[in-house]
Amino acid sequence: MKIALSTSAITNGDIDFSPFESMGEVTYFGDVSAEQLKRIAADCEILLINKNKIDESVLAACPKLRMIGTFSTGYDCVDVEACSRRGITVCNVPGYSTCSVTQHVFALLLSLMGNIRKYTRSVESGDWIASPCFSYSPWDMREISGKTFGILGYGSIGKSVAKVADALGAEVIIFTRTPPKNCPYRLVSFDELLAQSDILSLHCPQTEATLKIINAQTIGKMKNGAIIVNTARGGLVDEGALAAALNSGKLAGACIDVLSAEPMSADNPLFGAKNCLITPHIAWAAKETRIRLVNIMAQNVRAFISGSPINAVNK
Repeated sequence: MKIALSTSAITNGDIDFSPFESMGEVTYFGDVSAEQLKRIAADCEILLINKNKIDESVLAACPKLRMIGTFSTGYDCVDVEACSRRGITVCNVPGYSTCSVTQHVFALLLSLMGNIRKYTRSVESGDWIASPCFSYSPWDMREISGKTFGILGYGSIGKSVAKVADALGAEVIIFTRTPPKNCPYRLVSFDELLAQSDILSLHCPQTEATLKIINAQTIGKMKNGAIIVNTARGGLVDEGALAAALNSGKLAGACIDVLSAEPMSADNPLFGAKNCLITPHIAWAAKETRIRLVNIMAQNVRAFISGSPINAVNK
């Protein structure tokens, strides 16, 4: 069994890939172009990717492929219909990043609301040493407690974020396409979510229906001074509209881990936008999370080889 495996963003030399080596001949690759990927995977039966685009041209160049695995929960980079036509099983890794993404949501949010970046830089520059007061606070700090915390999407990550927001004293409200049974939080319409949220955290998939769901019109329905958090998919947000709302003061801040085009381009409107914290798509990347990701993918491959695929997104 020949396996081609992308190590891009998954390891800094700290992840063990030996489980795959016990299942076949493994070729590792990093960040490659589509043409390079075609050559690497041309003779492989299993291709394990991380954000590589898999379309008809790639599939045509790799006629022996029987399984494609994505080191992610989302699989929009793969033409699943084309794979199905060719009898190729596509598997993802659901639920692996819930803890890490939840942690990152609040790392960003607490940093923004506490102005942590400004305070740490101030201390590093010697301001506290020069201060006559034991506690100086020139920058505003706010609590999550007492705020209305809106969540768009109520999958595993949305549920986890809701629990933490609740524990921090926020009133949690939920809008989701499929209303859950026995939800402990108030379910609202999308317009109510926009109008009532002091903090709006996005946790829905990117689809035709949700593409740029946060735009000039929907931002206009939000409270003045609200905060948007996006650790889901960059395409959920019209970045120009968000930047305009931040720079005008309509919104008090944004916490962003994903962009519509990655890596970030120099002309992205959020680059340098007021009160915008941006991290480079790392909410999923805690070491424990990456170990979990690789172990689940190894289970996917093992199950496929045994003839009983798991986590298949096409049946």
